[in-house]
Formats: sequence, C-alpha cells, structure tokens
Amino acid sequence: MAKSAGRFGYVGASTAIAGINQWSLDYTVDMLETTDFAASGVAAYIPGVSRWSGSFSGFKDGTPQALASSAVVNLCLSPTSASTTAYHGTAFISGVHPTTNHDGIVSYNYDFQGTDSCSIPTA
Repeated sequence: MAKSAGRFGYVGASTAIAGINQWSLDYTVDMLETTDFAASGVAAYIPGVSRWSGSFSGFKDGTPQALASSAVVNLCLSPTSASTTAYHGTAFISGVHPTTNHDGIVSYNYDFQGTDSCSIPTA
C-alpha cells in the first residue's frame, strides 16, 4: 500500500499516491422517520443506510499521480500512521482536479465515494 505521511495526516491507497497533505471524510446515516399516530406530535426516527465520501489533496511528488475517475482504491485515512486511528474502506475516485499556479507547483485534489462499509477508528 502506497502511503503519504506528513504532519497533518496520512493517506494510504492501493495505487501510488504521494505528496498528500490533506484529507476529509463525510460519514452520514440516513434517518428514517417512523412517527405514527400514537407519537403525540413528537417525531421518531431509526437509522437507515450509511454513506461515506470525501476528498484528499496534495502536491505532485515525482511522477504524475493521476488516478482516473472511477478508479477503485483501498483507502486508509488517519491523522497519523497508527492503524488504530484510521478509517479503512474501498472507494471509487469520483473526481480529479489538477491545478497549477505561477510558481509551477502542481497539486491534485481527488474526490471519492465509498462503497461497502467503512471501518471506524478503534481509538
């Protein structure tokens, strides 16, 4: 598993991804309303389907790291390289956003959509 570690976090993926310096994760659960006539005007809910998605970005480090949209990656998202603090799961790359500016530094921003379950950190 290729890794990008730094002061701000850690991203590991099954494809070569280097220079990553930021990631974000949105983990949500659909709340399904189960309010019935006996609820006396108070809404009731149960958890439904969970979803997870997010993004990671960083600077080009050596060979271009262009993952294709719809590529499948095994992600490990953690604030450190310690596996007990990581979110693990399989995701599709849903967007690739390369950018550059006047100083010639190339950066990449990747969006992903999780598929299947996402393991939650144990610590």
